[in-house]
Amino acid sequence: MKKNKKKNTAKLQKFEKKYTLVGTVALLCLWIVSFFAKISLSSINVEVERLDKEVSKQEKTNQSLVMKVNELASLENIQAVASSEGLAYNNSNIVIVNNQ
Repeated sequence: MKKNKKKNTAKLQKFEKKYTLVGTVALLCLWIVSFFAKISLSSINVEVERLDKEVSKQEKTNQSLVMKVNELASLENIQAVASSEGLAYNNSNIVIVNNQ
């Protein structure tokens, strides 16, 4: 009976060693995957910050251009350009149409 217990414990120790090795390898693989995932996430965050700065810069440029368009489309500027080109503002040519 003692021999059977020794055989069973020897087999159990083999399986325990295998399971321990498999568990250790699995944990090592998970650590490696986690490490590379963090590196990838970090590089993506850097890219997001770069794009965010680029978008902010473009928004400022767009706002500046909108202000220039509004300035150039002002009535005073239109009249100044028209008079420099030889055009005149004539009120008698304006006809108001009422829909009734």
